[in-house]
Amino acid sequence: MELHQPAPDFELPDLQGRLHRLYDTRGKIIIVNFWSAECPHSARTDRVILDLLEEWNGEVELLSIAANRNESAQMVEEAAKARRVPRILIDAQHILADQFEAMTTPHVFVLDRAGILRYRGAVDDITFRRREATQVFLRDAVEALLQGRCLELSETPAYGCTIVREI
Repeated sequence: MELHQPAPDFELPDLQGRLHRLYDTRGKIIIVNFWSAECPHSARTDRVILDLLEEWNGEVELLSIAANRNESAQMVEEAAKARRVPRILIDAQHILADQFEAMTTPHVFVLDRAGILRYRGAVDDITFRRREATQVFLRDAVEALLQGRCLELSETPAYGCTIVREI
């Protein structure tokens, strides 16, 4: 998927089987977050993202996508409940992960109000060597969009656990 191009519409079920379409979220800034029940990086960034969502007062929608073939629905549901993630969409065949070229969990994609991809990459700059965040890329991208500014940084390398496509 190319930066500064419209994201493809998609439809995925949540854990209760209800279908959700990307198109239904137009008008809001959207964070598409490829998510994992097992990955510690995904668990850590859930807290960061959920705190940011509170600050943004409903102007930003989070679509957490579970695309790991090795994670059962029960495992996903238990992790989502424990971490208070409001909604998880299931991409069991990782079709959306392939379309977005998502490689890790977490791997975030920020869409503007018109559904144009404006940022993709890491939530922040924490890595194996850097244990404390000095920059929260996701916050910078979303706040620029909320303020109608151009993003200073549109892409960073995603950092986390590899999406499991085969078992």
